[in-house]
Amino acid sequence: MNNLRFLSGACVITLALFTACTPRQKQENNTNTPMDVHSFARPSEAVVKHLDLNISVNFGNKIISGTAAWEIETSGDAREIIFDTQGLEIEKVTYGNGDPAEFSLGGEEPFLGQALSVQLENGTKKVIIHYVTSPQAAALQWLDPQQTAGKEYPYLFTQSQAILARSWIPCQDSPGIRFSYTAKVQVPRELIALMSAENPTEKSADGSYSFRQENPIPSYLMALAVGDIRFRSLGRNTGVYAEPSMIEACAKEFAGMQDMMDAAEALYGKYRWGRYDVIVLPPSFPFGGMENPELTFATPTIIAGDRSLVSLVAHELAHSWSGNLVTNATWDDFWLNEGFTVYFERRIMEAIEGRPYADMLALIGFQDLQNTIQRLGENHPDTRLMLDLKGRNPDDGVSDIAYEKGFCLLRTIEEAAGRERFDAFLKQYFNSQAFSSVTTKEFLDYYRKELIGGDSALAQQINIRQWIYEPGLPPNHPEFTSERFAAVDEALAAWKNGTTTASLQTSSWSTHEWLHFIRHLPEDMNQEQMEELDKAFQFTGSGNSELLAAWFLHTIRHRYEPAYPALEKFLVNVGRRKFLTPLYTELIKTPEGKQMAKSIYAKARPNYHFVSRQTMDELLGQ
Repeated sequence: MNNLRFLSGACVITLALFTACTPRQKQENNTNTPMDVHSFARPSEAVVKHLDLNISVNFGNKIISGTAAWEIETSGDAREIIFDTQGLEIEKVTYGNGDPAEFSLGGEEPFLGQALSVQLENGTKKVIIHYVTSPQAAALQWLDPQQTAGKEYPYLFTQSQAILARSWIPCQDSPGIRFSYTAKVQVPRELIALMSAENPTEKSADGSYSFRQENPIPSYLMALAVGDIRFRSLGRNTGVYAEPSMIEACAKEFAGMQDMMDAAEALYGKYRWGRYDVIVLPPSFPFGGMENPELTFATPTIIAGDRSLVSLVAHELAHSWSGNLVTNATWDDFWLNEGFTVYFERRIMEAIEGRPYADMLALIGFQDLQNTIQRLGENHPDTRLMLDLKGRNPDDGVSDIAYEKGFCLLRTIEEAAGRERFDAFLKQYFNSQAFSSVTTKEFLDYYRKELIGGDSALAQQINIRQWIYEPGLPPNHPEFTSERFAAVDEALAAWKNGTTTASLQTSSWSTHEWLHFIRHLPEDMNQEQMEELDKAFQFTGSGNSELLAAWFLHTIRHRYEPAYPALEKFLVNVGRRKFLTPLYTELIKTPEGKQMAKSIYAKARPNYHFVSRQTMDELLGQ
């Protein structure tokens, strides 16, 4: 998930750490899962292996109804299997032969929902759960036609990470539990349905769609999108989906996606998922991207018109190895997904755009990391890579720490061991652990055996335990520099010393260079300077969401009122949490800003996904 850049079997895992195997073999060989405090499931007793989903999407009532038929595996004396649910109406449960099964729902627990316990008979291999979702299901974003680009048809998309899959499918909702699936989905015939699986490229005549995902995945990678959507092929196994009015712009923006795929495979081995397609969702999508297998969900805020923000696509593509192929076993281990993915993303962008480009990304990320550590405090436990989220919503663990501190650790290992040695290690890691879920401890065991060996000097130089288990940044963190940003710094210094904006050499700057420029504007600017910059560079009228969000922070701080209408329009129409949080946070620092924030939020809230609403409600005291 690209949460910040915005930002993420049947898994039962005693890892066969050093042998590669097929997805089905890996799934069958795993027999133990780690304890997951965010799931009611007890997979050591009874665990899911395969799902046959059969559902109907009802836009009028904003519900999904149907059946989840689970093939299960049990220990010899198991008498029940436990699923996670949240807000689901369970109509009945049957066994595979159609006989009714006894079931019960436990009490509601904050953010965890309710445990669904199904009684088992001797030899039970399948349970079928008949259910209906709530219109308020946290994972489901129902959009009226006016909230879409086309303004003609409604739209639905899901967001299952971290533990929201249980609000639209009764499941064992833990990243350590993997299953394959098929699905039959009925939607209005004028719309198309897409899932994290093999997908159609054209609408069916009757609104009926069938899907298959043969590789075992965790529940947070279950995904569904339904809308008036078109497809464009971008290469031998890459393509893009979007609303009709956006499809050409999106295809142009992502024209280099096949090159990204080739660069990724050259680094760390064959892509194991068949196709890699991206769907550009309406603007209420709360994240930059979500790495659903075979169908990355992406925010429209990356459609800048100049391909300047496509590193987000590289990030989600990299998740096809780090996250989807080898997954964090619990949300405490989240850095194993995101730190590895940021490292991989920047290696892809280096291969395509060159080292100076990747250096800009690394330096921006490091600055974000420093800001996060400063905000939380150097000794805050959430600045550790290995988290302790017991009793908390795992979404609380989503910050720059997992992403950027994780990246810094891997960069430290690369610099200490050498890139060639580290690349060989990562490629072996992805292949040997394919289609399994891994704890931090299991990764450390693998790292010590396969990379460190008996090299105590290398182990001491890296000091990985301090990186993982202690807060803040270790003293051996990498130093990041950027020659392209150095030129931006010179231009900024010249402007501060009186050089006119017309004299600055900015014509070749990328989004990242402009972002660096805006971020480092002086805090004591006056209205005349704000007007000069805005007139020269058209910041307020920019179509680039990254630049707008950075500029709006200055307009709020300096009360630059000419930008207020654009600020309000941005906050009402864009639901990406990465942008919303800092802007609302800046607004509420003053009484008049807080009044403005509440007024805007009253208009914007219906457009936001549950994930963003939850964060903004807390921030604004709703």
